[in-house]
Amino acid sequence: MPFSNFGLGKEILRAIGKAGYTRPTQVQTAAIPKVMQGHDLIAIAQTGTGKTAAFVLPMLQRISKANQDGEPRGTKALILAPTRELALQIMENIRAYGDGLPIRVAAVFGGVEEEAQIKAVRKGVDMIVATPGRLIDLIGRQKIDFSLLETLVLDEADRMLHMGFLPDIENIVSGLPKRRQTLMFSATLSKAIESLARRFLYQPKMVQIGKRSNPADTVAQCVYEVPGHLKNVMLLELLRQADFKRVLVFVRLKDGANLLTNFLKLAGVKVTRLHSSRSQEQRLKALQDFKDGNVQVMVATDIVARGIDIDSVSQVVNFDFPVNPEDYVHRIGRTGRAGASGLAVSFAASSDQRLVTDIEKLIKTKIEIEPMEFEEDQPRKDQGRINDGRRM
Repeated sequence: MPFSNFGLGKEILRAIGKAGYTRPTQVQTAAIPKVMQGHDLIAIAQTGTGKTAAFVLPMLQRISKANQDGEPRGTKALILAPTRELALQIMENIRAYGDGLPIRVAAVFGGVEEEAQIKAVRKGVDMIVATPGRLIDLIGRQKIDFSLLETLVLDEADRMLHMGFLPDIENIVSGLPKRRQTLMFSATLSKAIESLARRFLYQPKMVQIGKRSNPADTVAQCVYEVPGHLKNVMLLELLRQADFKRVLVFVRLKDGANLLTNFLKLAGVKVTRLHSSRSQEQRLKALQDFKDGNVQVMVATDIVARGIDIDSVSQVVNFDFPVNPEDYVHRIGRTGRAGASGLAVSFAASSDQRLVTDIEKLIKTKIEIEPMEFEEDQPRKDQGRINDGRRM
């Protein structure tokens, strides 16, 4: 089915073509008609499947038609996202898909001065993309009017719940018009998500792409038992392999990200880092350098585990084993995207067996922790070589 079958306007179809898209993805094919018909929707799909266009394209079509028909201008759509990086990415997509349309959009998120955001909203916008915390602040100060709102989107809803945003979401939704369309997009369908849907959505349609709560089939997974004091050395061994070209390394804490980044720099690795203590400018530059291939490695906390669209990540390395099983799923989902193959390598201590068991229950797949052999605090030359999930 081509995009033209969805009833989208000529300007939107032109913008889609300009952006390089020829045919819709599975989630777009399943979701767009339902959204266009005005249904509430729960869409469950792994990241990298085109979820953003599935809700942005129908909203652009609806708002552009309303504007052409002379309906009152105001904020018609609100998109909530868990992180500012994802909010900015959604903004970029809206501008790309709405290229040529007189539709105004603003982003509202923390970590930057709020005056510019307030000024943008005061000028009048059709769509707002926001993180919950900053939005709550502006709503409390009566800086935003949602009286004309027609559509609410909860993007990466499961992640927002894990980050503790439920009270903020409840506060925001309580002040929105009762008669609205609500769309919920998530990579997993947990009991918490089902509970949220029952509270905020009205007779929602369901779209589910792929296996429930399961990582992409294109990602080979390896878990190796590595002593904590030798993880740095093991990571360097991996990075010296020719096929480790664009590697996303996850750590638990931002201090750990700083230490590992400094270690890799001293070892001659081109590396950047991304975590919550970095400024907005630094975070955007880190993402761009990684996307452009200016660095081989990006060391990050879970701030980029969900929603951020980074193409061609060759490998994901869980330097610190994740405590939350769903974080594991989303971390490894950064590779093996859009049908490409990927590899996820995890370093686990012997004490992490319980965490591995929890992940196995979630993804319904057995994962063996394989011991790594070391001699004189160095990996043996015949150990640690990894290719498509197997040691060589």
